[in-house]
Amino acid sequence: MLILVRHGQTDANARGLLLGRADPPLNEFGERQARALAAALPRPARILSSPLARARHTAAVLAGAAPGVTDTEDVEVDARWIEMDYGDLDGRPATALDERSWRTWREDPDFVPAGGESLAAVCSRVHEACAELADDAARGDVVVVSHVSPIKAAVTWALGVGHEVGWRMFLGDAAICRIDTSGRVPLLLAFNDPCPFDGSDRADH
Repeated sequence: MLILVRHGQTDANARGLLLGRADPPLNEFGERQARALAAALPRPARILSSPLARARHTAAVLAGAAPGVTDTEDVEVDARWIEMDYGDLDGRPATALDERSWRTWREDPDFVPAGGESLAAVCSRVHEACAELADDAARGDVVVVSHVSPIKAAVTWALGVGHEVGWRMFLGDAAICRIDTSGRVPLLLAFNDPCPFDGSDRADH
């Protein structure tokens, strides 16, 4: 099984900002999400991660690293799973891009926003990474900790649909997706399964 996990929450995520190559750490809530994921997911044969700290920290927790450890040799870092480059939009609210540009971005996978990266480029690198993991995932669980755009790109790979379909998906913090690669074609078994920790035990509740 190919199990795709979005990293835990950061302060920028909580504020609804566009978060691409900027590299903030998990916040306290995100760390709790990571621990809940570790308790809920099976111990996989392989764990891979984006090179960004929020993903590496989540992956390290899944690998059983000690508290506070963000890197472990049990996690393979693969740059193809890094978040989309938002260019000048990184760290800014979605309203920083005008509606006409948003429309172009949604309609044209080759559009490059604000000096960043196109959706087509994200899909190209992620589809390649998925194809390389398919055989291992057919024999055992492979967990990849990544970000919204790469995980959506992996889903388009599984479904065999166009890149633009990603705009019709929503993926929450620490959400889980599952793709069965054991058959003739990949099968999407789960999308946006919520993290088992919802914050209901926080002291301010």
